[in-house]
Amino acid sequence: MAQKNDTTNAGAGTSMRLDKYLKVSRLIKRRTVANEACDAGRVLVNDKVARASTPVKVGDRITVQFGNKDVSVEVLSVQETVRKEDAENLFRYL
Repeated sequence: MAQKNDTTNAGAGTSMRLDKYLKVSRLIKRRTVANEACDAGRVLVNDKVARASTPVKVGDRITVQFGNKDVSVEVLSVQETVRKEDAENLFRYL
């Protein structure tokens, strides 16, 4: 019998909402700010404009436009919670 435990074991899961990932990885400080950036079309996932609800998985490329500067990262890990010191291990700058 298959065991369904996705809500408690999201670290081993395959995806997470984009707005939540941006907050957990600390690419954007607050989830509401991440939502606003997505609504404004300033966040791309795999070179496509992404909504806040877009699922993010390992291997995806995220580009966030901050004013006149673009920050591109590759998703290395998707975890529900992470310590501030370990947040950098969730992605790699491109």
